[in-house]
Amino acid sequence: MARLPGLLDQVGDLLRMDWPDYAEFLDENGLDVAEAAGLFVHRLIEMALRGLEHREPEPLNTEPTVQLVFEQIGRLQWMHGRDLTSLLSAYQVGARAAWRQVSMIALEMHLSSEVLAALAEAVFVFVDQLSSASANGYVLEQSEAVAERERFRRELSDLLLSDRSDSVAVGSAAERARWELPEQACVVLVDPAEATARAVVDRLDSQCLPVRTPTLYGAIVPGPIGRARRDRAETALRGANAIVGPSVPLDLLPASMRLPQIAMDLQRRGLLAGDPLFVTEHLDTLIVHRDPRPINALRRQVLAPLADLAPATRERLTETLAAWLRHMGDRSAVAEELYVHPQTVRYRMAQLRNYFGGALDSPRARAQMLLALEWGSAEED
Repeated sequence: MARLPGLLDQVGDLLRMDWPDYAEFLDENGLDVAEAAGLFVHRLIEMALRGLEHREPEPLNTEPTVQLVFEQIGRLQWMHGRDLTSLLSAYQVGARAAWRQVSMIALEMHLSSEVLAALAEAVFVFVDQLSSASANGYVLEQSEAVAERERFRRELSDLLLSDRSDSVAVGSAAERARWELPEQACVVLVDPAEATARAVVDRLDSQCLPVRTPTLYGAIVPGPIGRARRDRAETALRGANAIVGPSVPLDLLPASMRLPQIAMDLQRRGLLAGDPLFVTEHLDTLIVHRDPRPINALRRQVLAPLADLAPATRERLTETLAAWLRHMGDRSAVAEELYVHPQTVRYRMAQLRNYFGGALDSPRARAQMLLALEWGSAEED
């Protein structure tokens, strides 16, 4: 015990170059450390005796105070932003210094090789136990910090998607979540019933806030989606059939949620496709199909002149009319699309004029026909 101060000075000198903070701690807390070192000596003797009796070393958790102290050291290591390996390396430095002192005393006392071996094992087993306690504390603090941050991120996400939050509350939540508020953001949604889709969203980086409700699964992605970011988003989201909403100012984020929700419903119905699907490229389809009843009513109204024809004839003329409207009357383009002769297109258009009359020359009537035929459901005819 009389050599403990010298041992601690030696450890401090070894730590000073690579771990000056730890050396400074030894200098400032010499008495407390000496008391802990006394425990080390007693524990060392006890473990050596157990080794001589061929019994397993007693685990550190039989001394909960020591366990908690070294767990707290590990927690502080995480809280101060330090790497765990540096702490464990410092422990090894201390272990080597301790063994030099222990082995020197053992040789001076002419202890047997069996006792010397038991002492060596006791030194390094005890240091391993202390290292494990600190590593456990480090991991516990890390996991608790991550869980707390994730909770703050979800709270912020809920606030951003709530139309009842204010800028002060959002700002405070963003500070707690350590999330820099962007000028714009968009919502990405996937089918919550699809495990693969959920996994893709879970892999998005920490810049994205999680969206988790009983019916919604996705993320809030900061910033506008330019060409470069769109390419990265396509790569990151591929395989999830994700719906990417429009980029809007944060105060409009709650209202913008409706668009990806409508798009997801249309995707499930087979009316939209894309992996991922960007709603800004399909706004026309979303507008038309938000409520399918008006567009289907318009389709029935537009095609009323063909209602009494045989199904095969009605389908053929409807197909020709839609192609004619798309190609603005270009018979060659219509023939190419339908894989028929231009003369066949001429014949069918003559039939259509008999049924529709001057409506085919009316810009408004043609617009209604195009809208109904391009987006209306043929199943409702």
